[in-house]
Amino acid sequence: MKFFNWTNIRLILMFALVVFLFSFTSKRNNDRKLTKSEVIFVNGENLFVKSETVNKLLIENKQDASSIRKDKLDLNKLEKSICKSPMIEKSEVFVTIDGVLKAVVKQKTPIARIFDESGSFYIDYQGSVMPLSDEFTARVPLVSGEIIKANNVELNKLLRFIYDDEFLKKNIIGIAVLSNGGLKMTNRNFNYEIEFGSIINVERKFNNYKAFFQKAVLDSSLYNYKKINLRFTQQVVCTK
Repeated sequence: MKFFNWTNIRLILMFALVVFLFSFTSKRNNDRKLTKSEVIFVNGENLFVKSETVNKLLIENKQDASSIRKDKLDLNKLEKSICKSPMIEKSEVFVTIDGVLKAVVKQKTPIARIFDESGSFYIDYQGSVMPLSDEFTARVPLVSGEIIKANNVELNKLLRFIYDDEFLKKNIIGIAVLSNGGLKMTNRNFNYEIEFGSIINVERKFNNYKAFFQKAVLDSSLYNYKKINLRFTQQVVCTK
C-alpha cells in the first residue's frame, strides 16, 4: 500500500490548513488590543484599598487598557505587582475571550490592631503586618502591652481563635499583654475585666467563659462583676 495515496494527502493538507488557520488567528488575536480592565474583590464588602489603585497596577500606569496589546502582557508579572501591595493577600490576572483584562483580588484579613512603640498597625490572619487604611477601619480587638517576638506565635494563634469564633469576635474588644506573659481582656458590652492568664489551654478557657456568660446573662448578674478570672481551667472565678 502506498503511503502517498489521495486519502493521506487530503489528511496532510487538512492538517496543514488547520495549523495555518490556528497560527493566523492566534497572531491576529495577539495583535489585538484589550477592550478594558476590571478589578474584582472576592472579599469586597469593606475595601482597604481602592479598586482604582489596583487598576493602575494592572494596566501598569498606562492611560487605559485599550492601549495595551495582548502579546505584550505578562500576567505573572502583573500578579506579582498587585501582590506587592501590603493590603493584598493574593491575585489572579487573566484575559477573557472578549479582551477584558481582569484581576481577581483577595485582600488581607485583619484580625487585630496592634499598638506598640513603633505606632499602630494590623495583624492579618496569616500573622503578617498590615498597615492601617485610609479607606476603612476594621472592627477588631485592640492589642497593647508587652508584645515581643517570644510571644508572637502563640498570640497570633489566640487572635485567630477569637476571629474564627462568632461569639468571641463580637465580645472581645481589647487585649493587654502583661510583663509576665499573661493577658487581660475587655468586653464590648460590660465593664468587667477578663483575666485570661498565660496563653495556654485557650480553647478550654474560652469554653468556660462562654458557658459562664450564657448562664449569667439570663439574670443580668454580669453587670455586677468587675473581674472574670479564667486562669483556672476547672472554674470561672468572679469578683464583684
